[in-house]
Amino acid sequence: MPRIHNYREELRRLKTWEPYLRKNSGLPGPRGDLELAQAVAAEATPSQIRSLLAVANAQAPENTPGVFLFFCGVLGLGRLAASGQHRHIQELRRYASDRRWRAREAVAMALQAVGDADIGLLLATAADWARGNWLEKRAAAAALAEPRLLVDAGVVERVLAIFDEIMAEISASAGNRAEDFRALRQAMGYCWSVAIAASPSGGKAAFENWVGHPHADINWIVRENLKKNRLVKMDSAWVARVLARNS
Repeated sequence: MPRIHNYREELRRLKTWEPYLRKNSGLPGPRGDLELAQAVAAEATPSQIRSLLAVANAQAPENTPGVFLFFCGVLGLGRLAASGQHRHIQELRRYASDRRWRAREAVAMALQAVGDADIGLLLATAADWARGNWLEKRAAAAALAEPRLLVDAGVVERVLAIFDEIMAEISASAGNRAEDFRALRQAMGYCWSVAIAASPSGGKAAFENWVGHPHADINWIVRENLKKNRLVKMDSAWVARVLARNS
């Protein structure tokens, strides 16, 4: 990842980061500079991470350079947690319910950094958060839906169990249209496909338990996952059969 390497070298030369981060954030725009954010997370000291997180929400609305600073700070917390400073996971949990979607996405990415270092800790954290509010559930699911973390069959089995628990909570809800719930539903609309692609046999079996479910949101989640190219490329005939059963 040469861009991250170059960014890290540049950050080491700078005495003050904020103007550089604001200028190169990529925001406003459809995509912030994730490589720069990852470089910041790798290079920032704990005090710098605190400064990034201290940017007031009023000065960091969605799709602005300000929220990019906060995004970098959250990724930095993930690096600290991954290095063994596990107390920061509770702080990440608070940020999982931030009203800004980029902040919430940073939490999922921070948890993935934890998983890179200690997959057991990520699984335990995700299982705990999956019993929390809708946005905590969303962070747990989004963190687990990462192919690089799903290389062990036992890990995928535990991930599928967490997804099952989240689906059960969704199926018990009654026509929820709150923003928090919609964010979770959107995430679950792709998370299953990642796990199925990682472990087709176990993933298909777990997923098919939800096919044809009468709850409208569960039905929508099933359909959305079946639209994903990773599943169509994996087994288009299976996708067609399951879609027919879910209609």
